[in-house]
Amino acid sequence: MAKSQVTFNKIEKEKKRLKKREEKQKKKDARKAEAKENPQGIQFAYVDFNGNLTDTPPDPAMREKVEAESIELGIPKKEDREEEEPANKEGKVSFFDHSKGFGFILDSINQEKYFVHVSGLIDEIQENDKVTYELERGQKGMNAVRVKKI
Repeated sequence: MAKSQVTFNKIEKEKKRLKKREEKQKKKDARKAEAKENPQGIQFAYVDFNGNLTDTPPDPAMREKVEAESIELGIPKKEDREEEEPANKEGKVSFFDHSKGFGFILDSINQEKYFVHVSGLIDEIQENDKVTYELERGQKGMNAVRVKKI
């Protein structure tokens, strides 16, 4: 009985292979027929001046000349970037564990929580103290440093 089932499985697998081959051949024939209808072979899509895709080529009279020197690659230098946030921010200490030496400050403007470590403190702080601080990028996000009581 096992022998007939093995044979049946082999027959089914062979039927699937033949079916895949036929489908592949049909797709190949369809591509050949399409190539005969469109002798250029490749269809082009153009981008208009608004950034939309279109099948009509752009008008060469509207072409803008861009000088290679005016293109900036990479991130602009720090002095070129504008400071988005003020240097000293204000907030409230929402949590601070003196035994572990860290806590969190809740910003008074955007309600973001920032990590603070005991090494970034100027004054001793307690929970619910109003503080001023600066932000620096840490390993896991922004950290509050140079923390002072108000």
